[in-house]
Amino acid sequence: MRAQCLCGDLHADVPGPADTIVACHCTDCQRRSGSPFGVIAYYPASAVSLHGTPSEYTRIAESGASFTQAFCPRCGTTVWCRADKHPDAIGIPVGTIADPGYPRPVRSVWEDRRHAWVAMPEDIAHFPRGRR
Repeated sequence: MRAQCLCGDLHADVPGPADTIVACHCTDCQRRSGSPFGVIAYYPASAVSLHGTPSEYTRIAESGASFTQAFCPRCGTTVWCRADKHPDAIGIPVGTIADPGYPRPVRSVWEDRRHAWVAMPEDIAHFPRGRR
């Protein structure tokens, strides 16, 4: 499967759907994604092939860990990200894969910031803040 930015200058190849897919409603993910929440699929770094030269932005997440997003310097799309609390993983925003058949999240975090009109599947794990 390929995840790519809008203009195609930046892309990541992944082996298929990930096992860990997280919907995050924190304010930072809302701003990063430009939508009411972000959905990121996490893969072992060894399973992902990254292509292109991104710009990067690192921030301290509400969990206290650093979070780096790699985005296209031409069109601005975030194509991959890394969190220092999971150094062996690469996160791929699910929207960059653009496959309507891609699996749904397995958990929803920071729901205390969830927009009231957003409904997540009832049978996934729900957390008012981070997973802890």
